[in-house]
Amino acid sequence: MASEKEVNVYLFEQLRIVEQAIKLARTENASKTLAYLEEEKRYIELKLYQKPPMAE
Repeated sequence: MASEKEVNVYLFEQLRIVEQAIKLARTENASKTLAYLEEEKRYIELKLYQKPPMAE
């Protein structure tokens, strides 16, 4: 099983990728893609910043 630190590293990497894709979707005016990516970003942030953290 992965440690909380490993999971956080994975989630931060996912967040970085989604944020890059959001920038691209904005430059291409891809509104449906942008809406999907914004939703995915919120989901990743919910997992990343959950209270209480996984360790507790």
